[in-house]
Amino acid sequence: MQITTSDIASQIRGYITHNLLFGDEGFVYSDDDSFLERGIVDSLGVIELVSFIETQFGISVADHELTPEHFDSVKKLSEYVVRKLANGAQEAVAGGAPLSSIALGETYARA
Repeated sequence: MQITTSDIASQIRGYITHNLLFGDEGFVYSDDDSFLERGIVDSLGVIELVSFIETQFGISVADHELTPEHFDSVKKLSEYVVRKLANGAQEAVAGGAPLSSIALGETYARA
């Protein structure tokens, strides 16, 4: 089973609602809205999002990837995660990892 951009966006929205907006489901924003411009996520919230993304999807976020192009909206962040998962799957296939473990966002550790 492969995780979709929509699945990832839903998980990101859920995390933001419950952990950064503290359950404020009445705060309406679109997947394209800027986190910083709309006051949805502040700089500390970005760090919390990085931790969530790394843990939830088993990817590593490099310092140079912490940019608004990746982390400033639900859409941008979910597309970033999809790309990272796809790149990880390609690297894992070359290294012999089973695709199912990558598709589910699990961390694959080489022996």
